Amino acid sequence: MKSQSQGVTIPMIKIAIYGKGGIGKSTISCNVSAALAAKGLRVMQIGCDPKADSTALLHGGSRIPTVLELERQKGMRITLDEIVHRGEGGVLCVEAGGPLPGVGCAGRGIINALETLKRLNAYEIYQPDLVIYDVLGDVVCGGFAMPMRGGYADKVFVVTSGEKMAKYAAGNICMAIQNFKGRGYAALGGLILNCRGAEQERETVQALADDFDTSIIGTLDRSADITAAEKQDTTVRTLLPDCTASRQLDEIAEALLSACGVTV
Repeated sequence: MKSQSQGVTIPMIKIAIYGKGGIGKSTISCNVSAALAAKGLRVMQIGCDPKADSTALLHGGSRIPTVLELERQKGMRITLDEIVHRGEGGVLCVEAGGPLPGVGCAGRGIINALETLKRLNAYEIYQPDLVIYDVLGDVVCGGFAMPMRGGYADKVFVVTSGEKMAKYAAGNICMAIQNFKGRGYAALGGLILNCRGAEQERETVQALADDFDTSIIGTLDRSADITAAEKQDTTVRTLLPDCTASRQLDEIAEALLSACGVTV
């Protein structure tokens, strides 16, 4: 599929952003989506976390109805208009959602949601230039691995800090990608360092990148500006477009495109 943006024809890019819970992948995903939309790209962000808050910063902090909620209510009668909502900059937002507490498998919920989007021809109808799957990476089995399998994402980018559990989760994700190597599944595009002030943070994350023959494609320093933006339920590039964090997030957005072989 080809999409037209600012007079430049580019192939549809599909990426997955993984990372352990709380590492900042949704904050990065929302800011990256907004940055690329500001460049004239048509962006679709799909939240693959049972908390269903991946796209909240693009909607003033409010959550949108999830695919699984609507499926429980309407079954096969749900429509794209009900599950795809426009956020900041026109970003097309979808939340997979999760099962009722204590009932069912969250991973299976992601599979159902992605299959529903496919069944309703979401990608053909909206023709996004870029699809971002924001995926919980504490586990990489079943549905949580779905975006890196089955032809959904082309590349996977892993958000990590220098903290022990974040690196552990990132290593597991990278190993899962290696295990899929050669099957036509998503390739590892690189690491995104979200600094948390851990000891020798850059060095230890660089060592992790070296272990998997990849690179750190972008760095986001700790910033009170990001916290301030989240308190106001918006992206930092909207609240403080000239701050260092906003510049770093714009650089990450450009690095993602570059890693996929696209320049806009």
